[in-house]
Formats: sequence, C-alpha cells, structure tokens
Amino acid sequence: MSAAPRRTDVLVVAATRAEAAGVPEHCPLLVTGIGKVPAAAAVAAALGRMPDPTAVHVVNVGTAGALRPGVTGLHLPGTVLNHDLSADAVRQLGHDPHELLALGTGDPGTVLASGDVFVTDPAVRDALAQRATLVDMEGYAVAWAAHAAGARVTLVKHVSDTADDSAWDWPAQVAASAAVLGEWLEGALG
Repeated sequence: MSAAPRRTDVLVVAATRAEAAGVPEHCPLLVTGIGKVPAAAAVAAALGRMPDPTAVHVVNVGTAGALRPGVTGLHLPGTVLNHDLSADAVRQLGHDPHELLALGTGDPGTVLASGDVFVTDPAVRDALAQRATLVDMEGYAVAWAAHAAGARVTLVKHVSDTADDSAWDWPAQVAASAAVLGEWLEGALG
C-alpha cells in the first residue's frame, strides 16, 4: 500500500453529497454525481484545471455492495473492474478494452467491480462475485480518469449493503458509511 496522501496534493472524490458528509472540511472535495460517465467527466475536468495533475492523489470515497458473504467494513481495493463492458467482444474486434485497472495502491486481493447497474439481484451479485469482492458505480471511472491524467488514485469503499434487496436500504445506511469514510480520511490526511 502506498503512503497516505498529503492534504496539499489530494483531491477527495465522492459520487454524492451523502457519501461525502464525513469528509473533513480541510479536504478539497469533488462531488461527481452517480455513474461512470459523470464520475469520469468530473474527475477529468477537475484534473484538467490543475497545473500539474501528476502531483495530485485522487482519493475516491464511497459506499459499495459486498459481493461475497462476510465482507463488511472499510476496504481499499487494489484492482478495479469495469463490469458492464462487453470486453470479450471488444477484444474480438482487435482492441484492448482495459476492463481491469491495477491501482498501485490498496489491497491487490480486493477487486472492486464498477458499472452503471445498481445491483440488487442476487444472481447478478453472484456472477460478479466470481470476479470481484465489492461493487459500486463510479470507482472504475474515477481510476480511469486519474490514470489518464497521470494522477495517483486510491479507492476507499465502505460496505453499505450485500448487493441484493438490502441495497434499497442505501439511503438509511449511507450516513454510517460516510462517518467511517470521514474517519479514515482524517487519519490518513492527519
């Protein structure tokens, strides 16, 4: 795992204000909106306005669904998967879809699957569990935009549900996740 980012070179990114509720006031914050396209566009635009995006450490905080039994708490995935891309078809057309990104930070054994699908179906969850540990809707896009700009990226996800019917309780769970994410940021940024 890489060293914690310094306050002066960090950009905290969250999809929603609710997920960002615990972010310390001294942290630069970007709220992107939900989904891969808004996340990628917002991060790319923010990094594009910076004099040297390669000096920035993007820290994406947010909630995630657990894809496997017993997965709870806070996680720093080391790999992110773009799960709702037809990667095999793109490869057959002769192109590399880059559906997996190794982050260079976090736990290499923890894979976050990102897609524009709000996962509530146990069959979808179980299929994703063959390839990943957690699921969200923005992590891959944030990582992709940061990598494209040459910025470092760390994904910090707190489990809010089990990617089944419990995901519909997200609004009631997000405050607890935001508090844990804020505590992690306070400890990591000093």
